[in-house]
Amino acid sequence: MNTEYAIVDLFAGPGGLAEGFASIRNKDDSRPFRIALSAEKEESAFETLRLRSFVRQFNGKAPAEYYNFLNGKVPEPDWSLLYPNEWKAACNETVRLELGSKKGIEEIDERLSEIARTYKGNVVLIGGPPCQAYSLVGRARNRGTKGYDPSKDHRHFLYKEYIRILKRLMPAAFVMENVKGLLSSSVNGERVFDRVLDDLARVGDGSYTLVPLAPRSKQAFFNSLGHPPASDFVVRAEDHGIPQSRHRVIVVGVRADIAAGLDHVQIADALLRQSEAPVTVRQILKGMPRLRSGLSDLNDSDEAWQSEVSRLMRNVSKVQTDLPDQERKQFRELAESLALRLARTARIAPRAGGSYVGVPPPCPPELIEWLVDHKIERFPNNETRGHMESDLRRYFFAALYGRITGASPKANSFPRELAPNHRNWKTGKFADRFRVQLWNTPGTTITSHISKDGHYFIHPDAAQCRSLTVREAARLQTFPDNYVFKGNRTQQFVQVGNAVPPFLARKIALCLRGLLLNAPTRRHKSGNYRGRNAGISEPALP
Repeated sequence: MNTEYAIVDLFAGPGGLAEGFASIRNKDDSRPFRIALSAEKEESAFETLRLRSFVRQFNGKAPAEYYNFLNGKVPEPDWSLLYPNEWKAACNETVRLELGSKKGIEEIDERLSEIARTYKGNVVLIGGPPCQAYSLVGRARNRGTKGYDPSKDHRHFLYKEYIRILKRLMPAAFVMENVKGLLSSSVNGERVFDRVLDDLARVGDGSYTLVPLAPRSKQAFFNSLGHPPASDFVVRAEDHGIPQSRHRVIVVGVRADIAAGLDHVQIADALLRQSEAPVTVRQILKGMPRLRSGLSDLNDSDEAWQSEVSRLMRNVSKVQTDLPDQERKQFRELAESLALRLARTARIAPRAGGSYVGVPPPCPPELIEWLVDHKIERFPNNETRGHMESDLRRYFFAALYGRITGASPKANSFPRELAPNHRNWKTGKFADRFRVQLWNTPGTTITSHISKDGHYFIHPDAAQCRSLTVREAARLQTFPDNYVFKGNRTQQFVQVGNAVPPFLARKIALCLRGLLLNAPTRRHKSGNYRGRNAGISEPALP
């Protein structure tokens, strides 16, 4: 008989981690993981989370009304009237609250007690605290804030609420995710990550063995004592079939009574496997509808866009680049060709939607199956933003430069005529202020900054002259195409940028299933387990 584990998802965002765990099935089609609780405080992300929970209640066969809504045929229905039982289940599975607040603690503790009574120790805790204080960009911004004191920044210590809940549940395993900047963040000279690892390992007097999912050397990992090296906890998403160079800290903890029954072979078999080849932007975005950018500082009609963009394309074709002679000639000829083609066309691409297309080979079949839903007729969340004329010129230049050189231009590669009026433009601090995605490589890290502007996320097709849409960013993040994001476009971008890629979450869930199902059936009888000391002074693996 297969054991079912309850998933408790903290700081859930739009639900990327939960989506991956909920997708796993055993050979008999039973679920090893069932989402018991997902907690998120931001309203639009919570609405996305709840809607996706509702869709999952139908076990992979969402109702026709959902597709009518998805395809723009009807406004979003009142799901509570159409499907009251499934909506009630989704409302029970998801909760909007601020973790760590007095009200949040009271509400979540009641739910945790219920989960502990129902599932005993068969619980997996997932999630991670907000990352602004840990990220390199966030820390740079904090240093510029007058009177900023990192020791008093509550975001540095939100993980302590995670620890408190971990102690309360004593789950079979946990997954804690955060930004890579966590490795170098410090408070009063002490590395935050060292403190985090120590706290995680010593929960319940050392009841958790910490396992990195993608250690640099498996042999070194098995021979190590204490915590594995900090760098072993960095998961490079592009190494594992995700079309994005996303590096995140992911710490897995396995409770001592379970870890004690696992040998090296079982643990090695459960770690993330490296993909044969990276998945590229071309494999994910090529074939998606061509959309035009918007004009934020002019009349945004098709005619105005056609006239303005063909003009700026001609202007960019005449700028002096730092390219070698042959590539400079290519650049000029391609820019002129695109300007001429745009000026003569009678059909201007729309700004939103577009007929649905799947993901063709050579994208890996497993990822195609994950992303594609042929019941979709148009792409949801697929509207372009408006850009200033000066930025459109830089986007066009960057996309052409990337196509010809295979690299995104740095600040010193931009012609003087295209340089923005930024004081730090030539300092080297933000050399890639304008960054184009490249067709033949994985995308760069999708972050919440995409909500502020599109400068880091320029579409590789110069003819479209724009930044990525929410849906394109979501595809690079491996959200299924039928995953709908609620809120306005800015809020949708934040949700996508902050999420764990769901397809990576699925792979992490498979690792957890391997660890848990291979272990002996030694389970404690309550959520108050206190096991042998598996702290940092012991071998990282039994």
